[in-house]
Amino acid sequence: MTAPAPALSLRAMVVDDEPLARARLRALLEACQGDIRVVAEAPNAPSALALLHAQDIDVLFLDIHMPGSSGLTLAQTLRDMPRPPAVVFVTAHTDHAVAAFDVEAVDYLTKPVRLQRLQAAVWKVERFLRGERHELAEVAHQEVLVIQERQRTERVPLSQVLYFKAELKYVTVRTVSRSYILDGALNELEERYSAQFIRIHRNALVARTRIRA
Repeated sequence: MTAPAPALSLRAMVVDDEPLARARLRALLEACQGDIRVVAEAPNAPSALALLHAQDIDVLFLDIHMPGSSGLTLAQTLRDMPRPPAVVFVTAHTDHAVAAFDVEAVDYLTKPVRLQRLQAAVWKVERFLRGERHELAEVAHQEVLVIQERQRTERVPLSQVLYFKAELKYVTVRTVSRSYILDGALNELEERYSAQFIRIHRNALVARTRIRA
């Protein structure tokens, strides 16, 4: 991977109810390239909110399942702030990705977090805070597929999909650059995206804009 340069100076907060999880994430962030400093930690959402009102935080690395208010609830609350921090969810659960992006999270990491994946998230936060919100917003407003793959969440714009192909118990999603594996049924995809895709075979849906003859 190639890092954007020059790096921004990022003030980070880690929010997790497990002290060991906070310590591990802090150590990983200290190992990341760029100027990122963990300036605050919190064990729950109310404590995090109090700290956010007391100091400037650029990015929040936020767990989802915590006693009391969840990380998703906190992220929703942050949207009402005049200058909310970027949010990166760090969780052991993969089933909240859609809800996470609904509250405009910059990234969604699953535990155990690898340094390389965390580094990519830090650079994504930098791009977001540099003013590339417009570009990210354009992608966010596109219709997207949320795909869980190898402990990470991929958001694939529907406009990039060439075809869906049924393969036994899963569906292959093909773009120009790569293939993804999606849990689901071809019939459901056909019903949902009938305006964009047409069935050309019992096991294949093809993007209407890609058909030439």
